[in-house]
Amino acid sequence: MNKSTDDKIGLNEIMKRAQDMQKKLQDIQKQVSEMEITGQSGGGVVKVVMTGQHYAKKVSLDNSLMKEEKSIIEDLIAAAINDATDKIEKNLRDKMGGLAGIKLPDGFDGAK
Repeated sequence: MNKSTDDKIGLNEIMKRAQDMQKKLQDIQKQVSEMEITGQSGGGVVKVVMTGQHYAKKVSLDNSLMKEEKSIIEDLIAAAINDATDKIEKNLRDKMGGLAGIKLPDGFDGAK
């Protein structure tokens, strides 16, 4: 083969891989949008169900919690939300790492 043919094959292969990656990314986005994650705190007395798009769907408070001070309940709700968010981000990192064929390290989110 001559160089011109080699270049075309290389470009065609790059385009095919880009299309494959785009399809996989769309599949991951769909999976994430359908995902529901439960975060909890206080040993499970507070549970928050969130979607992969970070929308809270449900908050559950154990009846025993109603005796506590308002500030404690607020802190436990915030901790449950943070737990769910952390789980969503880890799940997303794992899926995106698989897309590139590598596992991204914990804490890698592209933010500064």
